[in-house]
Amino acid sequence: MSGRESHVQPLVRWGSLGLAVLVAIAAMTGDADARSRRGRHHKAAAVSAYNPPTASIVIDGNSGKVLQASNADAPRHPASLTKMMTLYLLFERLDSGKVKLNSEMPVSAHAAAQAPSKMGLKPGETIQVESAIKSIVTKSANDVAVVIGEYLGGDEPSFARMMTAKARMLGMTQTTYRNASGLPNDEQVTTARDQALLGRALQDRFPNYFGYFSTRSFVFHGRTVRGHNRLLGSVDGVDGIKTGYIRASGFNIVTSVNRDNRHIVAVVFGGRTARARDGLVRNLIDDTIKVASVRRTAPPVGEGTVVAETKLPARPPAPAADPREQQTTTATVDAPELGSTDPIKPNAVKTLLVRPGKTQVASLSELPPSSRKMMPPAHTASVSLIATVKSDLPPPPPGAAPGVLGVLPAKAEGSTRVASAGATVPVAAVSTPEPPAAQAMKGHTGWMIQVGAFPEEKAAKERLSAAQTKAKQQLGEAAPFTEKVAKGERSLYRARFAGLDKPQAEAACKHLKQSEIPCMLIRN
Repeated sequence: MSGRESHVQPLVRWGSLGLAVLVAIAAMTGDADARSRRGRHHKAAAVSAYNPPTASIVIDGNSGKVLQASNADAPRHPASLTKMMTLYLLFERLDSGKVKLNSEMPVSAHAAAQAPSKMGLKPGETIQVESAIKSIVTKSANDVAVVIGEYLGGDEPSFARMMTAKARMLGMTQTTYRNASGLPNDEQVTTARDQALLGRALQDRFPNYFGYFSTRSFVFHGRTVRGHNRLLGSVDGVDGIKTGYIRASGFNIVTSVNRDNRHIVAVVFGGRTARARDGLVRNLIDDTIKVASVRRTAPPVGEGTVVAETKLPARPPAPAADPREQQTTTATVDAPELGSTDPIKPNAVKTLLVRPGKTQVASLSELPPSSRKMMPPAHTASVSLIATVKSDLPPPPPGAAPGVLGVLPAKAEGSTRVASAGATVPVAAVSTPEPPAAQAMKGHTGWMIQVGAFPEEKAAKERLSAAQTKAKQQLGEAAPFTEKVAKGERSLYRARFAGLDKPQAEAACKHLKQSEIPCMLIRN
């Protein structure tokens, strides 16, 4: 090998090595650029994953009027707005005294395993009710939402059914819940209108607890937890209530504004960013608050359940029946009196045709002994009727001899045909009638259940009928009845079953709740 060749060969080797290094650097740079492009594409995909148009509604809290609406009834995923209903059911227990703010709620493995946002609770720990409320309002903690659901409902699916049932009672007809947190579930849907209704109900039903929704931060285990609602403290009059986001829903919010005696509830679904959502809400507030009413005229938002009480109200006397009616063969009893324990289904009855005639005085010296049968007089009709005799019959006419039972109220010319009860019909002693609700409870010293309370008695009867259909085996011989109670300026009709022992009542309630019929136990 010549000296020149030996000099050139190292240069070739070094040149080849340098070229390889340059190729490797270029490849790494290309990979980094590709990863960067993929990352940017992923973020863009996340922003563009929400496709439905924005939905919104603004309700005047004082008048109940709709001040603005856009796609207000279109189905949307509620995301963390779900937690408004979770807190509604918790506030209900607090309001009834069944739960205290310092009550400790246990943390299960299922609750601790929830996806963020979360408080990082560990299985076996406990969290106080008040801390749980603040965790939901500020952090929107999914693990805490499940803790509440399991504490109130036994397990999360059962609690979700309770949430859906409560939504129906509030009139949220387009809302279905499948979990307590709002984490993605294709079957968990709602509308902007339904969420506005829930926002108003929270404020009307629970004024003592609604203030928690204005919490901007709190201290938990030595660390400060800050909230997500950027409108609090930045928009005049905003006092809550909840934000939410999942990719399928976009950025959502329900906002309450009280300003200059005006009150509105604004809802926005589908913001592409939190900033865009907040901007839209600000514009809606500015456009509608000026035309909102300054005087409350709308009734409070109500729902079908009330806190159970055992005190019975006095029953007003029933009006006297008019005997001068046309003859019929059947009558449909589709509206039993308040508190009635009679079956809800119509019963066929017979009536008599009584034409006006002379007054016939019934005179009895004394009631016969129970061993003696009553024999009908000759030429009289025998009918299968038990006559109910009122104790406040009208006085006898001039010249009539008073009888033990008083006189018949018919008065006119002509003759009167009197029907006498046959030998097989018992004769009851005259007494003041007892309220039907008390009759249903009399002799039942155990437990009752309540399956709802409604503004109309017809709805209460329908609920009783539905409960009997759903839990026929569990209810057994329990006696259904309705009971009227006054709640402020309005009345409610309770739908109840009496005559149960505690295990039977618990089994019936459990079965009814699984059928999305609310139920509560009441000791008689």
